[in-house]
Amino acid sequence: MNKLAMSCLALGAALLVGCANSGTGVAPPKTVESVDLERYQGTWYEVARLPMFFQRNCVESEARYGLQDDGSVSVTNRCRNADGEWQQVEGRAVPQVEGKTDKLWVTFDNWFSRLLPGVSKGEYWVLDLDDEYQTALVGHPNRKYLWLLSRTPKISDEVRDEILSVARAQGYDTDELIWREGAKPAR
Repeated sequence: MNKLAMSCLALGAALLVGCANSGTGVAPPKTVESVDLERYQGTWYEVARLPMFFQRNCVESEARYGLQDDGSVSVTNRCRNADGEWQQVEGRAVPQVEGKTDKLWVTFDNWFSRLLPGVSKGEYWVLDLDDEYQTALVGHPNRKYLWLLSRTPKISDEVRDEILSVARAQGYDTDELIWREGAKPAR
C-alpha cells in the first residue's frame, strides 16, 4: 500500500474511533474517581484485550508508564508478534481534564501523530483499579477497545472473574477478548 492510501486509511480509522459514541444516546462508561499517577507508573502486562488495529499481530504486550516533571506520563508500549519479534512505540499521556487523572489522552510519536496531531490522540479511561495498584481495567468510551492489565503476566481466576464482571457491567463484550497465552479462562 502506498503512503497516501495508508494515510487515508489511518485518518478514516481515527475519525471513526472519535465519532463512534456520538449520537448513540448511550451513557459513557464510569471511571474510577482518581488515579495516583505516581503509584500507576511502572510496568503493566496486558492479560487480555479488545484490540485497536495496531495490535492485530500482537501475541504479548506490555506497557511502561513513567510520571514526568510536567505531570504528563511517558508511555512505552511493547508488542511481541508470533515470530518472537518485539515492536515498541513511545508516547505521552496527559489528563483530558486538568487535575483529573481517570481519563487520559495518549499520543504516540509516529508518522500519523506528526501528520495530524489533534486527531491522533487516543482515549485511555481507567475503569477499574484495585487498591494496591496491581490490576487495572482500561477502556475506550466507545466500548470497542478494552485492556485488562496486571503488574504480573498472570492473575488468579478469582481476580480475572471480578475484573470481567466489572467490564460486562460497563457494557463491554468480554466474549471477544483476546487473551495472553495461559491467561484465558476455561469455558
